[in-house]
Amino acid sequence: MRILGIGNAIVDVICKVNEEFITQNNLNKGTMKLIFDDNEFKSMLSNLKIEKTISGGSVANSIVGLSQLGNKVGFIGKVNDDELGDKYENGLKSENVEYFYSKKKEELPTGTCLILVTPDSERTMCTFLGTAGKINVTDIDTEIIKQSEMIFLEGYLWDEGEPKKAFEKAINSAKKIAMSLSDQFCVERHKPHFLELVKNKLDITFANEQEMMSLINAKSFKEVISFSKKTGKLIVITRGAKGAVSIYGERIMENDVLKNLDIKDLTGAGDLFAAGFLHEYLKNSNYLDCLNKGREMSSKIIQKIGARI
Repeated sequence: MRILGIGNAIVDVICKVNEEFITQNNLNKGTMKLIFDDNEFKSMLSNLKIEKTISGGSVANSIVGLSQLGNKVGFIGKVNDDELGDKYENGLKSENVEYFYSKKKEELPTGTCLILVTPDSERTMCTFLGTAGKINVTDIDTEIIKQSEMIFLEGYLWDEGEPKKAFEKAINSAKKIAMSLSDQFCVERHKPHFLELVKNKLDITFANEQEMMSLINAKSFKEVISFSKKTGKLIVITRGAKGAVSIYGERIMENDVLKNLDIKDLTGAGDLFAAGFLHEYLKNSNYLDCLNKGREMSSKIIQKIGARI
């Protein structure tokens, strides 16, 4: 297997909202908020019109993108044996992703992410992790990991207790490790751990500019470049309208964004960028080709609603 993704198995529920909805619900536009109360989540959803429901989760989106590009891929993520759990599993299988998890009855329901798309196409997420956030060491099959060229993890998965142990078990069994830092608030919550991972454990780190700035408390992007060079690892950073950059020691590559796109929804832009980059990386392409394939994939996804091409 080329890549095995391990992440939160989340069903995405996409809704269009106005700016007032974001303000009234005390949300920070463009970020992800964890909701721990199922009733709060249901209450918010009850006032909205659902545009689309799809099997999601950051790494799962990337893995589907890699499958669509012709790679043999798999995914591990925890769902409940409920209606949404069935939808999730079937959604992955329909995209030729091998799903290495046997669902069973759990106390918590399958995780759900409410993706709120404002008129400017920005997406703000409210996530009720449900059973996805309870992944543990018994859910991680080390034999499958050892048979994979690389594992791809998400920062969202990291949490103290059982998920952290599952994360570490996966890292210790892998040949090569890529990870997405996921979200600025996620970085803030786990900064010392993520810093340790980026410096010492990960072969490839994917992040956006804000996440990397937050990770190292940088005041300028020059500091991010300097830090990345010193790690001796491959750091890939998306910079919104400024394009993207890959840093591997003294080898720095940059590309810009494509112009005149009909942008509808930024959901999944980073996830599909990672899919494109990793697709070329696995072919031993040069880093500029990797960046350009990432750009191609992210450009496609932002011109439609949802995180699946």
